[in-house]
Amino acid sequence: MFLEPKYTLEQLVDRCREGERKAQELLYKQLAGKMLGVCMRYATDRMEAEDMLQNGFIKLFSKIADYRGDGSFEGWVRRIMVHSSIEYYRKHHKMMQVVDMDEAGAEPSVNPIAAANMDAKVLMGLIQQLSPGYRMVFNLYALEGYAHKEIAEIMGISEGASKSQLSRARTILKEQIAKMEGKSYGYAG
Repeated sequence: MFLEPKYTLEQLVDRCREGERKAQELLYKQLAGKMLGVCMRYATDRMEAEDMLQNGFIKLFSKIADYRGDGSFEGWVRRIMVHSSIEYYRKHHKMMQVVDMDEAGAEPSVNPIAAANMDAKVLMGLIQQLSPGYRMVFNLYALEGYAHKEIAEIMGISEGASKSQLSRARTILKEQIAKMEGKSYGYAG
């Protein structure tokens, strides 16, 4: 039985820079599960997320020489996956038209106690049900930590549109959570 040699992440990255196929395979195996989760947030289904993941890894291996070692490698890979997923989505789906609002109202966020008591899979399912534009802005802002200016650049929309879509996504999620809370506590709503 052949055992895979153990490499540190740094060693794998160095070997991938040299174009070593086995190192690419090992790096893929090490990161694919987490990165599929990232892609799932932007995809309409698992098959599409897998396509996004493959495209992301192709981009990763072609740009791995650009990684300077500043910051986390995994964070760098995550950023590639996010951009690759949005790029894939743009190519394969018609983006929803965005209505730009000069100033989006500051909607209160989802009740933190309700969100804490909610299963992560249920919450991700609710996010997945948002329309594509809302879902992407929400994911980029709330889960990936992008600023509205960066989101506007990535998605080709204005900052105001980004703020508006985030506000609307939060409102929809808050309403969905309230409905679920009502059902789980037996309240009529």
